[in-house]
Amino acid sequence: MKVGLLLCDDVTPVLQKAHKNYPDMFLALLRKQEPELEMVTYRVLDGELPENTSECDCWIISGSRHSAYDSFSWISLLEVFVRKLYEDRCKLAGICFGHQVMANSLGGKVELAEKGWGVGMSYNRITQESSWMQPAAQDFKLLVSHRDQVTHLPSSAKVLASSDFCPNYMLQYGDCFLSIQGHPEFSKSYSADLMNSRRESIPEDRILKGMDSLTDDPDSDLIAQWIMQFFRQKL
Repeated sequence: MKVGLLLCDDVTPVLQKAHKNYPDMFLALLRKQEPELEMVTYRVLDGELPENTSECDCWIISGSRHSAYDSFSWISLLEVFVRKLYEDRCKLAGICFGHQVMANSLGGKVELAEKGWGVGMSYNRITQESSWMQPAAQDFKLLVSHRDQVTHLPSSAKVLASSDFCPNYMLQYGDCFLSIQGHPEFSKSYSADLMNSRRESIPEDRILKGMDSLTDDPDSDLIAQWIMQFFRQKL
């Protein structure tokens, strides 16, 4: 399987020595499920986009420190490509910022969340099951780092997982698009270092709660398995 990673950010240089960059994280995560997986990275944040939707078998949009509603030209270009992927019924998974860009692209709305930053471990319940979600689960844990949320759903979206903090946590659009607010590619050590690097932006009490939550382990491999099974499911 050839996966196109639409890269929307880099790990900050000071953290790359310990944690590498986002393409490395995604490749390590997905190769646990499919060792022969090939990944091609498109640096969307630098204006690099695929020439057509058939260059890869399926696609992933990464997270980003930016907001889906920011007025950067590369975000507008990415939204155009997302709509083209949807029109061509290509498989796409969006992670955090990717989750939000997909909603914005298809008629939803993303806003700065009234509840503030979500950091550390998130606790989410399944609200609707799909056939590719095997092994089945009633809930799952996943690392997060976000202060924006999808507040209004596109008409084509259905909610698969939700939490009290983030009601629109995992979405599916038809049979080709899947998006998740959390980060299955994050390690707990990277989550901790990322929180520490953002102490000027994140309230101290929220960081303390986020750090405390890292005593739990995320269900990253389960979510990666679901994503790969979603990609493999025939249209």
